[in-house]
Amino acid sequence: EVQLQASGGGLVQPGGSLRLSCAASGFAFGDYVIGWFRQAPGKEREEVSCISNFDGSIYYVPSVKGRFTIRSDDARNTVYLQMNSLKPEDTAVYYCAATRDDRVSYIFPPRGEYDYWGQGTQVTVSS
Repeated sequence: EVQLQASGGGLVQPGGSLRLSCAASGFAFGDYVIGWFRQAPGKEREEVSCISNFDGSIYYVPSVKGRFTIRSDDARNTVYLQMNSLKPEDTAVYYCAATRDDRVSYIFPPRGEYDYWGQGTQVTVSS
């Protein structure tokens, strides 16, 4: 059974940090790109960051570049998203997903290309 388990969300003050985890099972982790997306209330789901388990390529959207760091741990089949300097506008449900579309070196693989999705974890940034 394929599973992507996102965890690590919570309530944090502006300027704080959280680390999200995406634990994968049931598929060949090393053959996939893992992407993080987020969806705020009333808004469309948007890309955040992704990492290729093929060659280690990483992509960040401009709004999180310099604040978020993505890392893949092949031994644990887990991708982490370290989020620092959090802002209220980072508030959303965060989802991880897996795709074999490996164009990470120059684009963020589109939402429609993802084969598997996790259930989401809530991140709330508020004072």
